Amino acid sequence: VLDSITRFAHALREVATGTGEPPVARGYPASVFTELPKLLERAGPGTEGKGSITAIISVLVDGDDHNDPVADSVRGILDGHVVLDRTIAEQGRYPPVNPLSSISRLAGKAWSVEQRALVTRLKSMISRFEDTRDIRLLGAYQGGVDAELDIAVRQVPLIYEALTQGPKDRPSADPFSDLARHLKSKLNADAGD
Repeated sequence: VLDSITRFAHALREVATGTGEPPVARGYPASVFTELPKLLERAGPGTEGKGSITAIISVLVDGDDHNDPVADSVRGILDGHVVLDRTIAEQGRYPPVNPLSSISRLAGKAWSVEQRALVTRLKSMISRFEDTRDIRLLGAYQGGVDAELDIAVRQVPLIYEALTQGPKDRPSADPFSDLARHLKSKLNADAGD
């Protein structure tokens, strides 16, 4: 566990600028971006048959700017990113994981074809729902005009509810089945109303 790679980068920046190295990206000298992969790539597969090292690394971004040079560089090195979003936390949804910004380069190898299709469909719905938030808040949304948006408006709050965990909730062994079961029960309950 490394908390946080951002502090490591800040320390590297202080040392490098102290030795006279000029900054190249928002005050960070080039040597910072040379050192980051050296540290981060120590995690991963070991010698054949000897196991691997998994790393959990936090990246703090200034002002929620995910295009910060350190965050951008780390995103290019690591295989997966779980992005925590302050706005989601302010809505009371925990863990405040942004499903649209969070990715795993290896998940596609672990998921079945059906699971991959489900994730793609859910992300598309969530994106549509979030992209139209202002229109809905202003009262300009009219049901029946756009069938895909109508589905997103009905189902995305249920998806968010299913993704919310309480402090005492146990982790799921099969999150896809749990999500499907939750959505089916909610949709069936709504159909009965």
